[in-house]
Amino acid sequence: MSEAEYIQQRKEKAAKLRQSGGNPYLHGIVPSITAWELHHLYDARTTEELLHITETFSVAGRVMAIRAFGKAAFLQIQDRSGRIQIFLQKQDISDQLFEHYKMLDIGDIVWFEGLVFKTKTGELTVKARDLKLVTKAIRALPEKWHGLTDIEARYRQRYVDLIVNHEVKKTFLARSHIIQCIRDFFNAKGFLEVETPMMHQIPGGAAAKPFVTHHNKLDCDLYLRIAPELYLKRLLVGGFERIYELNRNFRNEGISIQHNPEFTMLEFYQSYATFEDLIKLTEELLSHIAEKVLGRTEVEYQGTMINLKPPYARYTMKESLTKIGGIAPEVLASREKAVNYALSLGDELKSKNEGLGAILTEIFELTVEKKLVQPTFITHYPTEVSPLARRNENDPSVTDRFELFIYGREMANAFSELNDPEDQAGRFKEQVDALYKGNDEAMHFDMDFIEALEHGMPPAAGEGIGIDRLVMLLTNSASIRDVILFPQLKPIRS
Repeated sequence: MSEAEYIQQRKEKAAKLRQSGGNPYLHGIVPSITAWELHHLYDARTTEELLHITETFSVAGRVMAIRAFGKAAFLQIQDRSGRIQIFLQKQDISDQLFEHYKMLDIGDIVWFEGLVFKTKTGELTVKARDLKLVTKAIRALPEKWHGLTDIEARYRQRYVDLIVNHEVKKTFLARSHIIQCIRDFFNAKGFLEVETPMMHQIPGGAAAKPFVTHHNKLDCDLYLRIAPELYLKRLLVGGFERIYELNRNFRNEGISIQHNPEFTMLEFYQSYATFEDLIKLTEELLSHIAEKVLGRTEVEYQGTMINLKPPYARYTMKESLTKIGGIAPEVLASREKAVNYALSLGDELKSKNEGLGAILTEIFELTVEKKLVQPTFITHYPTEVSPLARRNENDPSVTDRFELFIYGREMANAFSELNDPEDQAGRFKEQVDALYKGNDEAMHFDMDFIEALEHGMPPAAGEGIGIDRLVMLLTNSASIRDVILFPQLKPIRS
């Protein structure tokens, strides 16, 4: 049969059930036990021991397989916890129920009640005494048409992907576990979880192009959050000394295996701490999560073993350019030489109209990032590319900032926070100048944030960690689309 004929056949079964007084979409069905619980309780019992179990159990789930033998059948059903086998034979149930069974298809959601026993092959099975069709599936699962192998189709129809691909479901269970570990870790250290606005009147907190929307009642444009940073720092001013937020951010940028326009970040801020304190905290956090989720700190990612056990390697940006990038020290001291070196790499040099620090940062991204496979902290970023970070007291051309790289990817960004309102106002002005010169990722001037700083913000350090990339690492997922339930995709044009 074609897919259309198959759908029509299932619709006719649903209609037939309705005509006989039944309902192919029941409510109020509650199973007494899950598949996992049954296996946990009775897998170790012998066949003879199970003969003495007189309690009946009800299970509910999706039919994943049917093997029919005339007056008997074996079915595999899948619930949230796993799979359990059902055995059904005509002599154990009424004629009406047996006819009901013959209306079932793979993909239907069903409810069975019966006793547990083991087959000759030793598989734990529920011997059905009663059954109900709970939900009729009109469309068949993709195995009927050679499996769900098209990667784009898997992302678009994630609901089907989760049904038929067990490894996909494991990835998202792990994601939930990772996020819970993060909450437990910070709660135990006295941090408070908070929520800040997702629609901003002024975009800020990161160098990124925002999405714009319009509020009709207020008659003003609003920007979807590119980062919660400036609101979280307002809370530091307000007296919340340790805070964190697991937040959704939106950036109107490209899509790749590492980037999705909508993504999840962890941001946390600690008063009376410096970026040095956050280096230690980050090492502790990542090794803790790996231990809790995987039971070890060594992680295999795309064929490479990554060791998350502290301490991690550490270089200043300039050290990394010479020691890892192999760049001559004189290039780092001359804007002209830095420009020529970047151009010799075939780079179009996005920062050609900016200062030496921005050019060196671009060279770093081209030459060093991809070589940072094991966890590595790169510290002391140039001030001109760090508009919210505190200047280093010994060298004001750089900031007390680090980024953590793993497998050539940025995983975290942190710094000692700038709490001098005059310095921050000057940085905002530089960003506005860049904005007028065509840099659509530059920040706007946020006067309310300056006023907040003028009320006094305690010395603090803050950090952002990309949750999606962290989940990719810990689940050995090649693409960010593999760890986001519904990634953004190009629309299908008719």
